[in-house]
Amino acid sequence: MSGDSDCTRTSPSAGSPSDNELLPDRPKYVCSLSPDLVTKAREELQEKPEWRLRDVQALRDMVCKDYPSLGTCLDDAFLLRFLRARKFDYDRALQLLVNYHTCRRTWPEVFNNLKPSAIKPVLESGFVTVLPHRDPEGRHVVCIRPDRWTPSNYPITENIRAIYLTLEKLIQSEETQVNGIVILADYKGVSLSKASHFGPFVAKKVIGILQDGFPIRIKAVNIINEPRIFKGIFAIIKPFLKEKIANRFFLHGCDLNSLHQNIPPVILPEEYGGSAGKLDISAWNELLLASEEDFQHDFSQLVLPCDSSPHDMLVSGDADEKQCDDSLRGMKPQLYYCY
Repeated sequence: MSGDSDCTRTSPSAGSPSDNELLPDRPKYVCSLSPDLVTKAREELQEKPEWRLRDVQALRDMVCKDYPSLGTCLDDAFLLRFLRARKFDYDRALQLLVNYHTCRRTWPEVFNNLKPSAIKPVLESGFVTVLPHRDPEGRHVVCIRPDRWTPSNYPITENIRAIYLTLEKLIQSEETQVNGIVILADYKGVSLSKASHFGPFVAKKVIGILQDGFPIRIKAVNIINEPRIFKGIFAIIKPFLKEKIANRFFLHGCDLNSLHQNIPPVILPEEYGGSAGKLDISAWNELLLASEEDFQHDFSQLVLPCDSSPHDMLVSGDADEKQCDDSLRGMKPQLYYCY
């Protein structure tokens, strides 16, 4: 995610020697997709290799014209993430990019000092990890285990920081940009007191990031060992999920056979009836922690100038946000009822 974020230096007028001197030394994009993934990207994402760089330049021009102070990276590889996530629809890709920055700038508890070493306790707890093997569709499986979190040790925002960094690391892969990811969430042992930390503010923020503020394709969310309390949580959150995302939630309860219909046992650890050995979190933790300098370099470019205030950042209006707040405010009484 390297590159100059100054739009005045990214679109010089043609033919001027002085302008050419101002061109940033931008890394040249080299496609790492296999022939099969190139075909998949063409069929599913409307990505045409012969037009790819033209599309990236079009998005770059839109950023510089409409959001010159956004402070974003403008490298080909970085902008491609947003185009792929929105099937090369320029307007939707631009909105996603703007939302990505808005989310980062409006939630300092999550995004300040965001680096792997800062969330090491979360990683060591095993709250979030990535399974070592991809599924048959080439998708990484992100495993989240809320029971590994002890609220008295650190706030829930630390968990969100760990999940976010995990997604940032995964989306660096072009293969993941095309194939997307699968989430496996194990809610075994989640109590009412622990669930209450996921309040209206946190719920709305997380939904906003996952749906409209991050360039990743979430293809399925598999919930395992969910207690009755989860049905109450999901019933409240579901109206604010887009229909496509809501339809990708699968509640398996304690039925491992049901889980195995979505995620094959061959890639699952023994804890979930699989044959891939014990769940090992060390490999992913080491990979993420080894990326410290890369993250520091990348995130250092995503800084909003102090005199700038991007407008029209979020796709949902004030009325929708108020409705979300009012509905989610009733979460706790309903949780007690479900519990």
